[in-house]
Amino acid sequence: MKNKDIVKRVIAEAGGMHALARMLGIKFQSIQKWTKIPSERVIAIEHATGIPREQLRPDLYPPRV
Repeated sequence: MKNKDIVKRVIAEAGGMHALARMLGIKFQSIQKWTKIPSERVIAIEHATGIPREQLRPDLYPPRV
């Protein structure tokens, strides 16, 4: 899955950009700039959406064996 597709999926799972921003305690304008999930947000997004970190940033978290 491409980075932008993952960002779109995260936003959808969270219930929208504003909802995701509230969950993360950031401004929604920050999310608008994302081209991929920021490394410092992976764990919080995993907890908020249930999307595994391996899917959010496979470059940082290889699939578990």
